Amino acid sequence: MQMDKQRYAVITGANGGIGRALCSAFNDEGYQVIALDRQETPHSDLVYKKYIVLNLFDYIQNEKYAADKNLEITAVLSQNQLHCLVNNAAIQVLGGVTSLTRADWNTTLAVNLQAPFFLTQALLPQLENTKGSVVNISSIHAKLSKPNFVAYATSKAALSGMTKAMALDLGERVRVNAIEPAAIATDMLKAGFSGKPEQYQQLKDYHPSKTIGEPNEVARLAVFLASEQSHFIHGSCIDISGGISSCLHDPD
Repeated sequence: MQMDKQRYAVITGANGGIGRALCSAFNDEGYQVIALDRQETPHSDLVYKKYIVLNLFDYIQNEKYAADKNLEITAVLSQNQLHCLVNNAAIQVLGGVTSLTRADWNTTLAVNLQAPFFLTQALLPQLENTKGSVVNISSIHAKLSKPNFVAYATSKAALSGMTKAMALDLGERVRVNAIEPAAIATDMLKAGFSGKPEQYQQLKDYHPSKTIGEPNEVARLAVFLASEQSHFIHGSCIDISGGISSCLHDPD
């Protein structure tokens, strides 16, 4: 795509399955992708203009580290042309009421909730310059969860709530939306079902669509939310769940 001005997208958690799909989709749409991830080395098939190592827990705990990383990110931007920040990175610490520790909570909330807020705050001048947008990758766990997901579900519910609150606070300056996926066929999900084809099929069948979502479905939705075609979508948390979020299961 040919453009008069370069558009930039900052994407966290870039090395993951959804992260790589996000980077590819934004690149295909003509964005210059600034990929952020805590891993020192980018994935072999990651598409990006600039790769920056960013540990989001350290970003929240250490103000100097955060300031240095903010400068590293903004130094890449050409004429402050940041059109989208995608807060995709997340950590999933499993545990219930009797087992979760303070460290579990601190890490989960730092990465899944505080980091999206403070990254948005840090990049707000650049986003305002283009009337850009923020896309937060939340989760179906914001609304529907299961045992041992207490910290993760709480953080995602808060992220979706924060999305709505930030949209009201920022008004016309920057649009803010969230995507709430259910099961997505990432390498991590597939690895969890390695050698268990029947259980993987059961997971598919549990969704009314009889399918599991693909990372590029989440990515294409994020690209749309960042585009001018979605100028009236603001403060929305969009379900992408194969219908499972509308499904009530009674005992057999």
